[in-house]
Amino acid sequence: MSLGATELPPPEPSRAVVLWRRFRRNRAALLGLILFAVVVAMALLAGVIEPDDPLARAGAPLTPPFVDAAVPLGTDQLGRDILAMLFYGARISLLVGVVATLISIAIGILIGALSGYFGGWVDDVLMRITEAFQTVPSFVLLLTLVAILGSKIEWIALAIGIVSWTAPARMVRAEFMALRDREFVDAARNLGVSHTAMIFKEIMPNAIPPIVVYASVVMALSILLESALAFLALGDPNYASWGNMIGQGRAVLRSAWYCAAIPGIAIILTVLSFSLLGEGLNDALNPRQKK
Repeated sequence: MSLGATELPPPEPSRAVVLWRRFRRNRAALLGLILFAVVVAMALLAGVIEPDDPLARAGAPLTPPFVDAAVPLGTDQLGRDILAMLFYGARISLLVGVVATLISIAIGILIGALSGYFGGWVDDVLMRITEAFQTVPSFVLLLTLVAILGSKIEWIALAIGIVSWTAPARMVRAEFMALRDREFVDAARNLGVSHTAMIFKEIMPNAIPPIVVYASVVMALSILLESALAFLALGDPNYASWGNMIGQGRAVLRSAWYCAAIPGIAIILTVLSFSLLGEGLNDALNPRQKK
């Protein structure tokens, strides 16, 4: 190096790198990520485990686990392969969780953003609608919607999304009320930026982090609600879901506990994974965290 030369400072790491560094400091969050990856792998490999119909008879009824190599986790009372249904159930859980979360977050963001940005009578009207939804227990409202719409998996996902939007709406409203009078918003307003651009380009990017964290909670709740519906025989019988497996295994719980216990463990681990992921995302997106 020639005399007088100065060393250039190292380049700043990208935001994605910074977020990953914060996330991986939380070992519980890494465990959640591993569990989530296992569930996704199960959903992707379901067709490999059972290329045809997971609800078809695969062996003698109520074969215990680890007895027959053809059905490693045993069979239920109808002779169906528990392992195949477990893998296909991961697909249903992820499908319902993702669709319901997208619907609830989309409705919540729209209602909360309009309410928090405009305030006044707009806020009053939208918050009264939100409170009206909250006066009815979510599961009771869900049962009503499923009774009206039907038990197809598409309608179940839609119904779960409809009953889950109130909490995201209040969260977005609080964020918008805190941000709408900030300096950068006033500067954009003085430049004549439209309300639409102000909401979605100026304020929304700053209000998104807590919503991303809460989305993991909605995912977990959606899976639990679908399982509860299936347990009550209100799920879609045309699909192998973990809730259906538990509901049907209830009839043979004393003699073949594994029919209900295995999908129950899958639900617990999946919900736990989303809870741990949410904790890790909260740490990663927290501006107070060090790089």
